[in-house]
Amino acid sequence: MRILVLPCDGIGPEIVESSMLVLRAANEKFKLDLSFDYDDVGFESLKKHGTTLRQEVLENAKEYDGVILGTQSHADYPTPEEGGRNVSAGFRIGLDLYANVRPARTRPFLPSSMREGKTMDLVIMREATEGFYPDRNMTKGWGEVMPSPDMALSTRKITRHCSDRIARRAFELAMKRDKKVTAIHKSNSFHMTDGLFLECVYNVAKEFPEVQVDDLLVDAAAAHLVRSPERFDVLVATNFYGDIISDLASELSGSLGLAGSMMASDTNCCAQAQHGSAPDIAGKDIANPVSMILSVAMLLEWMGENKNKPALVEAGAAMIGAVDAVLEDPTKRTSDLGGSTGCKAFGEAVAQAVYGEAVAKAI
Repeated sequence: MRILVLPCDGIGPEIVESSMLVLRAANEKFKLDLSFDYDDVGFESLKKHGTTLRQEVLENAKEYDGVILGTQSHADYPTPEEGGRNVSAGFRIGLDLYANVRPARTRPFLPSSMREGKTMDLVIMREATEGFYPDRNMTKGWGEVMPSPDMALSTRKITRHCSDRIARRAFELAMKRDKKVTAIHKSNSFHMTDGLFLECVYNVAKEFPEVQVDDLLVDAAAAHLVRSPERFDVLVATNFYGDIISDLASELSGSLGLAGSMMASDTNCCAQAQHGSAPDIAGKDIANPVSMILSVAMLLEWMGENKNKPALVEAGAAMIGAVDAVLEDPTKRTSDLGGSTGCKAFGEAVAQAVYGEAVAKAI
């Protein structure tokens, strides 16, 4: 099985390298027979090819069993006309990666921003191909215009097709967890768009009678994440709401750097850390690679479940367990978590936890 690796910008190459140490250890340990090809996206691609994302990279990615995508510095890219193409959005649209899956959980051995006595273990299922994002809701052009210098308009697109399928993925996931889905919306203001999304969620719910379903206004959901996070299991949301509440949930549970993330279609999957590219610390070997490692673990689990290969699921679970085992030792944490371990050394420690010290160093 083949995986395409795209390190991208900022700390992307460092956290991807650290993740690859762990993935190679899992590959050897569980006899996965994975192979890896590398290519350029982001600023490296812009320098070499005049664009941050070549169309041929997207087309080639469809032929791989999985993609590992590093962080991007999209805010610093030139305009699209000058080659500054949004890499994440390009993959989400180009490969129809509509399900952005973002878990958030507290760990008893790590500090969090939760209220005393509160814990969190939830997953946010975010629709990622439409919504309030102007660069991905039109067939041609952008969903944002300026009729005059003093007026700007933005178009939101919500479709039954996209709402149905993200809702179905949420209920399928809930069946593997605590069998509860909460739909996040603002239908008291967005009557038609959020109204259509809610209608789709409740229609899909009829196919899953074992799953409890409710809904919350997005502002109320933000409050409940702080006040009573234990009430949540799987949250399903349109693009914009899902983006915001997933960052909130991850930060509450400990840090954006501790939360994995994957983007999936029905046939393709891409691992990408939930946080940004942090160019101010790039190249210093101090970045926290946990989010990237966990994202790669999620990719393995997705590949295993979708290709009926239990060894991949087992390997992904082993990577997640190894991350927690290393984090439990305060002396092995990165500086953002109060330790002094470097990015690469953290990856080596997790690789050793996956396989064993001698073999991990050898690979």
